[in-house]
Amino acid sequence: MTDTQKKFAAAIAAVMQVLQEEELAASQVATMDAAPAAPAGPKLWALNGRQAQMQLRNLMQLRTFTRMA
Repeated sequence: MTDTQKKFAAAIAAVMQVLQEEELAASQVATMDAAPAAPAGPKLWALNGRQAQMQLRNLMQLRTFTRMA
C-alpha cells in the first residue's frame, strides 16, 4: 500500500467514525425526547390533603359559631 492509499484509507475511516458518533448522539437525543416529562403542576395528593384540612377547619369554625348563636 502506498502512502497516498494509506492517507486515503485513514481519511475515509475518520469520516466514518465521525458519522457513527453523530448517529449515536442523534439516537440518544431522540430517546431523551421520547421520555415523558414530569408533570409541572402541583401534586394531586398534596392538593387533596390541603383541601381536606381546609374543610375540617371550616367545619370546626361552623360548629364553634353555631354554638355561640
